[in-house]
Amino acid sequence: MTASPAAETGPATRDRVKAIVGGSTGNLVEWYDWYAYAAFTLYFAPHFFPSGDRTAQLLGAAAVFAVGFLMRPLGAWIMGIYADRKGRKSGLALSVTLMCAGSALIAVAPTYERVGLVAPAILVLARLLQGLSVGGEYGASATYLSEMAGRNRRGFFSSFQYVTLIGGQLVAIGVLLLLQSILSEAALEAWGWRIPFAIGAVLAIVVFWIRRGLAETQSFANARKDGAAPSSGMFALFRHHPREAITVMLLTAGGTLAFYAYSIYMQKFLVNTSGFSREVASRINGGTLFLFMLLQPVAGALSDRIGRKPLLVGFGVLGTLLTYPLFATLETTRDPVTAFLLVMGGLVIVTGYTSINAVVKAELFPAHIRALGVALPYALANTLFGGSAEYVALRFKDAGWERGFYWYVTAMIAISLITYLRMRDTRHASAIAED
Repeated sequence: MTASPAAETGPATRDRVKAIVGGSTGNLVEWYDWYAYAAFTLYFAPHFFPSGDRTAQLLGAAAVFAVGFLMRPLGAWIMGIYADRKGRKSGLALSVTLMCAGSALIAVAPTYERVGLVAPAILVLARLLQGLSVGGEYGASATYLSEMAGRNRRGFFSSFQYVTLIGGQLVAIGVLLLLQSILSEAALEAWGWRIPFAIGAVLAIVVFWIRRGLAETQSFANARKDGAAPSSGMFALFRHHPREAITVMLLTAGGTLAFYAYSIYMQKFLVNTSGFSREVASRINGGTLFLFMLLQPVAGALSDRIGRKPLLVGFGVLGTLLTYPLFATLETTRDPVTAFLLVMGGLVIVTGYTSINAVVKAELFPAHIRALGVALPYALANTLFGGSAEYVALRFKDAGWERGFYWYVTAMIAISLITYLRMRDTRHASAIAED
C-alpha cells in the first residue's frame, strides 16, 4: 500500500523537533528517577530498613527495587491501552505524572524511626508508581516518536529514546558525584539523599507542562477519526496480532539481555571478576556508556538508509560470535584501557539492537493497538531477561561456573538472531506508512 505524501514527509520540522524534546526529555527524567533509587540506596536504606546489618538493609531496598521492576509489565498493559484509546500525548503526560508522584513520595517520606512500618510501605508505594510509569513510558514514547517522524527519519528520531534512557542513568550518577563533592557523608546520610528525588519530581513537573503542549500524532487522529477503529486490549493484541507480539518478545530477549549485561552488570563484573577498583570500574562504565549514548542517533540514521534488518542481523551475528570471547578476555584484563575498549566493543555491537528496537516494534502494529503492541511484549521480555540479567550472572558466579553466563547471553542473542533473519525489514513494510 502506497503512503500518501503526508505520511511520507510527516509533520513539519518544528513539530518534529518539539516531539523529540517532549518525548525524549520526558524519557530522560523517567529513567533518571528510576536509576536515582539504585544510585542512592546506600544512603537511604538505613532510614527505611533499620536493621543493624548493612547487607540486610540493602537487601530490603533491593527487594523494593525489584517490586518496581515487576510492575513494568502491568504498567505497559494499562498505559499502552490508555495511549491507544486516549492518545499518545495523554499517555506521555500520565506516565510522567506517575513518576513525579513516586519521586515526590520518596523525597518527603518519613523514616522508620518516626512512623515504623509505614515508612517502607510508603517506599513500596512510590516504587509501584514508578514501575507503572516506566512500563508505560516505553510504549508511549516509542510510538509517539516513530509516528511523528517522516518516513525517511523514523530510525533517527526513535533512537533518541535510548539516548535519553542512557542519559538518565548518567545524570543520576552525575548527581550522586556532585552531592558527594559538596556534602559531607553525614549530611548525605541524614537528609541529602532526599535531594535527587526532589530534583526528579520538579523535573517531571516541567516535562508534564512540555508534554501537555505537544501535538497529537496524525496516525492516532486517523485511527480515531471515524470512531470505527477496534479497541486496544491484551485479548485483541494476542488474538489478532499474535505473530507480531511474539516477534517483539523474541527480538527483545537477546537485545535487552545483552544491554543489561554490558551496561548495568558490567560495573560489578569489572570489580568482582576483573579485579578493578570501584573507582576505575565506575570510570570505565561511565565513559563507555557516554560514547554508547552518542552512537544511537548515528545507527538510527544509518537504518533509515540501509534498513532496520541489516543492523539487527549484524548485532545478532556479532553478538553470537563475540560475546563469549569478550567476557572471557575481560576476566583476565588488568589494564583499564584494554578493558574500556573491550566493553566499548560489546556496546558497539549492542547498538545494532538498541538504536532501532523502538521503531522496529512500532512499525509492526497498526495505529489502534500500536502503543500496547510495543509496550507489553517488550515489558514481558525485558522483565524476564533484562531485569534478571544481574541475578543470573551472580548465580552462575556463585555456583563456580561464571562462564555459563557468557553462554547464556550468547544463546539468547542467537535465538533473537533467528527472529531477525525470519522477520521482514520494517523500514520497507511499515504499518506506520499505512496509517
